[in-house]
Order: sequence, then C-alpha cells, then structure tokens
Amino acid sequence: MDIPIFIVDAFAREPFEGNPAAICLVGPEQELTEEKMQKIAAEMNLSETVFLRNKEKNGSFTKGNCFHIRWFTPKNEVNLCGHATLATAAVLYNELGNPSPRLTFDSLSGELGVSRDGNGFVMNFPLNETILQDKTDYQKLLELIVSMDCVDTVEYSPTTKKLLVRLVDNMTREQLETLTPDISSMMAAEVTGKVKGVMVTLRGSPENGSVSSEGETYDFVSRYFAPWNGIPEDPVTGSAHTVLAHYWGKVLKKQTLFARQCSRRGGDVRMRILEGNRIDLVGQAVTVLKGSFLL
Repeated sequence: MDIPIFIVDAFAREPFEGNPAAICLVGPEQELTEEKMQKIAAEMNLSETVFLRNKEKNGSFTKGNCFHIRWFTPKNEVNLCGHATLATAAVLYNELGNPSPRLTFDSLSGELGVSRDGNGFVMNFPLNETILQDKTDYQKLLELIVSMDCVDTVEYSPTTKKLLVRLVDNMTREQLETLTPDISSMMAAEVTGKVKGVMVTLRGSPENGSVSSEGETYDFVSRYFAPWNGIPEDPVTGSAHTVLAHYWGKVLKKQTLFARQCSRRGGDVRMRILEGNRIDLVGQAVTVLKGSFLL
C-alpha cells in the first residue's frame, strides 16, 4: 500500500514550533488493522499519528466534508487529540484545497467540527469538567514534578483522565518552564490507570512573565506530561485545553481565554467557552513534510 502522509506543526505560525502530528490519508480500498496503525504510529514516534478515512464510501479528501478520524500515540490509541485534528484540517484545507466551509470528524469523542478562522482554524470540541481533589492523595506523584509547597489546587477530569495541578500564584512562568519531572518514576507512582496525563498550570500575569511576544498577557500558562501514553512532555495539547479552559474559565469568570503551553517548542491557544459544554479552540498550523508511507 501507498498511503499519503503529511507532518504538520500545529498551534504554530512557523516551522519547528507548536506540536507536530502525522496525518495518514487512508483510501476506501486500503485495509489497516489496529495493530498496523499502532506500528505506523510507533514508527513516526510523534505524540500523535492520525488515520483519516472518508465517511462516505465514494467521498474524496479534496471535496468531502465528513470523515472518520482516529489518533494513535507511539503506545496506544487515544479518544481525543486537539493538535492532530488541527493538523488534519490544515492538510485538507491548505494542501488539498478542500472548499468545505466546515469539516466534520467522527471520533471516539463524538462529532468534532473544524472551520477556517482567518489564517487559522477553529475546532469545536467538548468542554471537559474537573473535580476538586485532595492533593495529599496524589502526593507521591506530585513530588516527582514539583514541591508540594508550590501546589495550590489539584483537580481531576474523569472524561480525559487528566490531572490538573495549579501552582501557587507567587511562582513565575520561568519556574514553570524549568521544572524537570522524573518521568519514569511518574509512571511507577501511578499504576491504577486513573491518570493518563498531568497538566501543571499557573495563572498568567505581567508580573510573573506570562506575556506573549506581541505584549498580550496570557490568562494562564501550562505544561503537560503524559508518559503513560508514551509522551514524556507534549509540546502543545488541544485536549488538555478543553480541561484547562473549564477550570480557568470558572476561576477567572471569563468565556474567552488566551494561553501558552510552555514546552521547549511552545504554542499559543485561544479558547471560547460555549453553551452546551462545548468549546472553540483556535490555532494555526504549518505543513513541514509531504510523502508516502509504503507498506
């Protein structure tokens, strides 16, 4: 089989920023088992590899607007991935010239919509709620990331299995960026399967350095670690922001939010909280590779 494949940097305005994802366009006559898809994802060794099919039997990638989408990390399949969905829309719109005003992706998290937004794209995702936790219940895990004295609040998102760790307000963006979690020990400290990723987040302010290169203050900044999914640190994570937006929207009493994921590559995310527990995530993307996967 000859499968077209693209690598796209999502939540990025220039190459080598944001979060790279691989997108595989699977034709109607091409059969890929889950085992084969997992092997391809491991071969790509990116945080996510997408497998996209037309939802309609005779549909096309250049003209269709309804697709089946699946996301695989190097270790397993996941239910939701924002940056890889953004990257997929960029391939359909920018590389294949798809004219559809809105693209619909049928996924394990339900129906997801993506449309253009100026130079970027808008993704309509579920908003994922969090539940307040007793931080001492996670002490062993937290101490592998940051001192307990620096932890303000811990919340948990049951739908995404993500743990939200809010740092105290007197910490700085630089301190967040210089955290060095013990990744291998994190996996050993959490073996129940309840937690699949940890978001460490800080309220943004000019005083703590949470300001964009254009001078706009971020509402919050964060980092995301998911070694349980084979991702020591994810550069920019759309699904994490469906959780972070719920938390910070309540705290800040805001419906629109602007954030920075402070990984080494880094990326900006804009969010709009909508009625019906939905959220729009807005970002840009850049294609950096085109080719074929030969099987």
